[in-house]
Amino acid sequence: MTTKRQRIRNGLILVSFFLFPVFFYYLSPALVIMASGEGTINGSLVIFFLLFISALVVGRGFCGWLCPAAGCQEALFLAQEKRVKRGNILKWLIWVPWLSAIIYLTIKTGGYKKIDFFYQTHYGLSIYDLQSFITYNLILFILIVIPGLVFGKRSFCHHLCWMAPFMIIGRSIRNVFGYPSLQLRAASEQCIHCHTCTDHCPMSLEVEEMVEREKMENQECILCGRCVDGCPNDAITYRMR
Repeated sequence: MTTKRQRIRNGLILVSFFLFPVFFYYLSPALVIMASGEGTINGSLVIFFLLFISALVVGRGFCGWLCPAAGCQEALFLAQEKRVKRGNILKWLIWVPWLSAIIYLTIKTGGYKKIDFFYQTHYGLSIYDLQSFITYNLILFILIVIPGLVFGKRSFCHHLCWMAPFMIIGRSIRNVFGYPSLQLRAASEQCIHCHTCTDHCPMSLEVEEMVEREKMENQECILCGRCVDGCPNDAITYRMR
């Protein structure tokens, strides 16, 4: 049974996905490189920085509750529910050279000289002509739809996402300093080993093992709460600590 909280979450990520053509460029890794080569802080660079800042408090909550790619990927669960268990390092092999290119271009151009949040958009819209529409759909199918159907649940998050490392690093900083943030709490004595949490985890995590160790922190956890709402014995809860 889907809880009210999960219905709200599902609604948010679906609406976000439906609106993806509007703010597609504000999450673009390519436009960051182009803008940095011109000494410009564009919208996607601002968004990536804000995702890093948000992760200091809510971890990868954006991935679970607002990301447009989440709406697309979880819709694909109807066709493919294979769990993803390996390959998480691939996104780092993409992210490090990409970030290095941004830093190099920024230094080469003498630093950022202006801010243009709506860089390369048309009145703030990302998709406004046939060419941008075709580009959007090609990227959507190549990076999100096909990997999800071939490799399993949320393959894009595990293997290709250039935004996830920003949030993983932000969460790691929080873990070092230990200040209050949104977390999951486990009470292992309440676990009845029904496997519901593991079976329902959209990120294919071994949640039941995490509960047994009472160590719920995982860099791939998106704090979606499906394990919280699916547990029949309230062995997992949200908390701010």
